[in-house]
Amino acid sequence: MKSKIILGISALVSCVPFIYLLGNDSAPMKELLPKKEIAQREIVEDEEKPCVFMSLMGEQSVEGSSTVKTKSKFIETISKGELWLIEAQNSDGGWGAGSRNNQSERNPHAVSSDPATTAMSAMALYRCGHSMEKGEHKETLKKSVLFLLNEIEKNQNSPYITQIRGTQIQGKLGEHIDAILTLQFFNQLLPTLKDNSIKARVKDGIQVCVDKIEKSMGDSGKVGSSGWAGVLQSSFANSSLEMAAKNEGIKVDKDKIQKAREYQKSNYNPESQSAKTEDGAGIMLYAVSSSVRNSAEEAKEVNQLFKKAKAEGKIERDAILNEQNLERLGYSKEKAKSYDVANKVYNSAKVTAMKEDVLSGFGNNGGEEFLSFLQTGESMIVNQDDDWKDWYDNIGGRMMQIQNADGSWNGHHCITSPSFCTATCLMILSIENDIKNLQK
Repeated sequence: MKSKIILGISALVSCVPFIYLLGNDSAPMKELLPKKEIAQREIVEDEEKPCVFMSLMGEQSVEGSSTVKTKSKFIETISKGELWLIEAQNSDGGWGAGSRNNQSERNPHAVSSDPATTAMSAMALYRCGHSMEKGEHKETLKKSVLFLLNEIEKNQNSPYITQIRGTQIQGKLGEHIDAILTLQFFNQLLPTLKDNSIKARVKDGIQVCVDKIEKSMGDSGKVGSSGWAGVLQSSFANSSLEMAAKNEGIKVDKDKIQKAREYQKSNYNPESQSAKTEDGAGIMLYAVSSSVRNSAEEAKEVNQLFKKAKAEGKIERDAILNEQNLERLGYSKEKAKSYDVANKVYNSAKVTAMKEDVLSGFGNNGGEEFLSFLQTGESMIVNQDDDWKDWYDNIGGRMMQIQNADGSWNGHHCITSPSFCTATCLMILSIENDIKNLQK
C-alpha cells in the first residue's frame, strides 16, 4: 500500500504545474506547494485507511460508497463536523481560509476571517439545523451574521464587500466570491429572522451584494476578476441572483440572470457530452457541474409548464419536450430555444457530472471538487429530480469516508482550507434539510 501511495503522490506532483498553468496562464508558480510538503501531507499514518487520492485515481475501489451512509454513522459524521466547525470560529465571529500564498496552514485560528468562508460556514450550520434565533449555538451564528453585516456596511462604496484581499477563495474562485456567497447565505437567512432590526440590515445587505455582483458581470454572463476556476464563481453568482430575485423588495436585473444562464449553457454540448473548460482550470467537473446547476431552474420551469399544457389538453400527452412543440404552445422562437437547450443541457450534464472519470476532477480533492459535488446535488433537488437520491448516497458515502479524525475535511490542492472544505462537505451531507428552500 505504501508504495502505491508514493507512486500516486509522484504522479500528482508531476502534473500539478501543467494543470495549474492550463487553468490560469498568469498564476504565480510560488503558490504551488513544495513536493516534499505535498508528499508529507498525502501519506496517511494508518495505511489501512482509504486514501481519497488513490480512490479517485482508480488504485483503490470506491465501489459500494453508498453502503457507507448508514444512519448511525451518518449522524456521527455530521455531528463531528459541526463540532469542529463551531470550534473553528474566530473571536470576531468569522471563519477564515487564509492566504493563497500560504495554503499549508491548517490551524483555523491562525488565519484571519473572511466573508466567503464565514458565509459558507454559517450556511452549513443553518443547513444542519442550527439557527441564530434559538438553540445552543445561536450566539455562534449571530456573531457570524454581524461579522458579515459589518464588512458589507464598511465597504458600501467599494467594488467588493470587504477590504480583505488575497484569500485562498478569491484566488481560486474570483475576487467577487465574498459577495456571492454572502448573498447566497443571506437569501436563506432572511425568511427565518424575527428581529426586525437585523432583518432590515440583512435585506439591505442583500441588495448591496446584488448590485456589486451585477456590476461585475459583463455582457457575456461571466463575473469579472475570476480566479483559477472562475466558472464556479460565475455559477454561484447566478444561483445566488436567482434566489435573490425571489425575495420581496429586492431589485434584480433579470437580463443579467438570463445572460448568466446562457453563458453556463454554452459551456456544455449535450450532443457530444463535452464541456468547454477554459474558464474551469481545464477541469471537466467544474464546467459540467456549473452547467447543470445553472440550467436546473430553467429546466424545472419548462417541465412544469409542459406538464401543465398536457394536463390542459393544449398538446398531446405523448408529446416530447422540444423547441418545435414549445413553439406550438405559443412561446417565441427565442424562448422556446432557451427552454429546449436548458432541458437538454440539464439532462445530459447531470449524467456526465456523475461519471467516474469526471468526478475525479483535478485528480484529488480540493474545495473546488466539493463545490462541484454540491452544485450537482442542489441542481437535482431544484429540478425535483429523483436521481438525486442515488447521487446523495454515492457522494455522501465518499464524503464520510474521507473525513479527518478530528471531524474536519480539507483539500489536497488549491482550496485546501479545512474551514471552507468542512463547511462545504457539511452542506453536501445535510442537503436533505434544504429541499424546501431549494425548490421554492
